Amino acid sequence: MNTPGTKEEKLKALKERLAHYEGKLGFKMKRYRGVIHESAASEMKHQEVMVLRAMVDGLRREIADLENAPVT
Repeated sequence: MNTPGTKEEKLKALKERLAHYEGKLGFKMKRYRGVIHESAASEMKHQEVMVLRAMVDGLRREIADLENAPVT
């Protein structure tokens, strides 16, 4: 994967990734009802939701940091 060079290119790429993962998270959340203990399928769905949430949060932080970074 090529790393974009300018700040604007990096922001665009990050925002595209954010939109992609927000869409995936939204789809998974439609049927998410929490963890049903002793259900392997339920626990796997929970883990997937938690991973997607972490990815979305990380991308949001990275975008905010980049937007607030001084221009070099």
